[in-house]
Amino acid sequence: MPVKQISVFLENKCGRLASVTRALGSRDINIRAFSIADTTDFGILRLIVNRPEEAYQALRDEGFTVSITDVIAVRIPDRPGGLADVLELMQEAGVNIEYMYAFVEKVSRDALAVFRVENVDAALRLMREKGIKVLSGEEVYNL
Repeated sequence: MPVKQISVFLENKCGRLASVTRALGSRDINIRAFSIADTTDFGILRLIVNRPEEAYQALRDEGFTVSITDVIAVRIPDRPGGLADVLELMQEAGVNIEYMYAFVEKVSRDALAVFRVENVDAALRLMREKGIKVLSGEEVYNL
């Protein structure tokens, strides 16, 4: 049950981020989580939105370089060491994390972490075996 993440390759220029968010907002697409990785000249904006397929098409129509990637969203207790517990399980199982970002859910006391891993199926299997709540795409899109 991976979650669809939108990745947008952006020039590091004034107004580019506003253009992306306006393109989505004008189509009533809501951003649920995001992260930005940047260099001096370019950046990658990663987004979880409520309607990923429509967001992908909207951004392509606006001329952005965009892709869709499968990631997993995991519910983690929002307490000191909660993230470390999950990361250590992944380390012990040999699940390599390419990147991650997190946000705090509005309606619970948990944090949600989004992971991009080399092997999504192995990571999902591990989380189920260890009793860690993995959210479906629909659960994340409807936050």
